[in-house]
Order: sequence, then C-alpha cells, then structure tokens
Amino acid sequence: MNRTYFIGAVTLVLAIVAAGTVLVRHKPKDVDAGAPTRCLTDSNSSGAHAGMVWVPGGDFVMGDDVYAEEGPDTPAHVNGFWMDTHEVTNAQFAAFARATGYVTEAERGFAPGRHPELTGDMRKPGAVVFFMPHDVNGTIDIAQWWHFTPGANWRHPAGADNNLDGRENFPVVEITYADAMAYATWKGRALPTEAEWEWAARGGAATAPDHEQPKSANTWQGVFPVLNAKEDGFAGLAPVGCYKPNGYGLTDMIGNVWEWTSDLYAPRHDIAARPEEVRRAIKGGSFLCAPNYCARYRSGAREGQESDLAASHLGFRTILRVKG
Repeated sequence: MNRTYFIGAVTLVLAIVAAGTVLVRHKPKDVDAGAPTRCLTDSNSSGAHAGMVWVPGGDFVMGDDVYAEEGPDTPAHVNGFWMDTHEVTNAQFAAFARATGYVTEAERGFAPGRHPELTGDMRKPGAVVFFMPHDVNGTIDIAQWWHFTPGANWRHPAGADNNLDGRENFPVVEITYADAMAYATWKGRALPTEAEWEWAARGGAATAPDHEQPKSANTWQGVFPVLNAKEDGFAGLAPVGCYKPNGYGLTDMIGNVWEWTSDLYAPRHDIAARPEEVRRAIKGGSFLCAPNYCARYRSGAREGQESDLAASHLGFRTILRVKG
C-alpha cells in the first residue's frame, strides 16, 4: 500500500508546477460536478448549542497501528464538550463571510515573503484540487490527480468555472487552518485538539473499533484514483449528514473530508511537535481514502497538513468547551 497521501504540501505543489497542470491522457473529470444537495442532519439542541451534540468526557487509548505515525498507543483523557453535529457547510461559512467580510487565504494568495521559492501560477490566489484522471502511471506521482488551480477557493472549490449552486449543505473545503480558526472564533468556539477529535470519533469506544473500510461513510470504493464504484452513493464529496451518526450522534467523523485539529503535527504520539512545525494534525480521512492507497478511514488515523495550503478534501468542525 502506498503511504503517500498528502505530505509535504509545498513539495507537492512545486512538483505539480514542474510536471504541468494536465498530466493525464484525457481531460480530468471533476468528481463533484452536478452533485445534488440533500441529507443535512440537525441536532435537537438549541440556543448556544444549536447544531451541536454533547460529547461526554472520558479516558481512552489514543492511536492505532496501521501506519507508523498513528502510534504508539497512548492513554488519554478529555473533558466533556459540545461538538458540531456535522462538518461546517458552505452555507454556514457563507454566513460568516457575509457578516465579517472575511477573505480566505486561498482567495488572497500567499503574502509577500511567504514561500519565496514559489513562482509563476503558484503566486496566484488558488488552492489544490483533486481531479479523477482517466488513467495513471502508477501511484507514486500524486501530481497525476492533484493540481494547484489558480482561482480555486471555497466559493469555487474546483476552480474559477465551478461554484456552490445547489451545494449549500456540502462541507466547506479549500479552507486553511487560519480560515477555520477565524470561523471558530467568530462563533465563540474552538477547533478540537487531536485527542478531543479522536475521542469524539470513537463514539464511546475506549479503543480503536474501526479497521475495516466503513460501509456507512463517504470513502473510495474501487481502485484509487481511476475507478470509484460509488457504493456509498457518491464519487466525490457528499452533503453533510448522509450517513448513520456514531454513538454520540456525530455524522461524517470518518470520510467525506479530512478535518483540521488545533494541534501541531508530530510524527508519533510519543514525540513532541517541534515549535517551528508548520503543519497541523488532520483527522478522519476523506472521500479519497481507498484500501489500495489510503486506509485512513479510521478514528486513529492522522496526517500532517501544511497550515496555509487549502485543499479540496479538507474541511473542519468546531467545539465548545464548558468551563469547569
């Protein structure tokens, strides 16, 4: 199994630029084109906790043993907190942008002085977009399906010619860590720590219960990246809430989109993150995870993501901690 998924983002986008933006024999297909809006699930809470569910605190064994970065098994404790029932949607993020005038990092582009090694189109506002190729030459060169696309951002997740019409209930993507933090702060909330996220995803289980590809989640069924059988109903992103919630009432904790956490990324649980680390830990896997390529559709799975690079398989949800 190829363990490379989306590590070293700046290296990735440089490789994409060097290889060219079209690396397949035929024009790539946007896997989300024409996808309908439906399936939105709302919680029964109201007021300050509207759209959230209560996750009780507890003790658990954090980590897994499929990939090296998931270990070692580590005892962890979290206090109770409220968590968004589902990933933040396009409609929710649009309300934030209207109220505050916030402009995401993908819309602004890299600030002068940041990433001076990047030139040309890489200096333009944009984001990384997944396209399903018609054929590939192995799975080592991920630039065959990941393209840095000028004009891509949360309003245009597949590029300038794409928009959010009919996709209000889809998870917002092309969001950087700073963008997610800005939204959370506006809501008076926070992003979960890696431990909080993993505990919530377990749904009450003390150890990792999920090693097989889930049947009730948006993942990739077939041979990645050229054949998706769509057994879960979607070739690309799904609207939020389309699948059975876990034991705490949370939907899409596994699959659909990766989710930001607040923790800096360390290569193992027993190694402290370096203060200069620019990656954050992301959790949950996405619609791109398949048994032949990325078996990270598990609560214990994790990756490191460049904090300032937006991608079309990455979103977030917020939590509200209770004092005392």
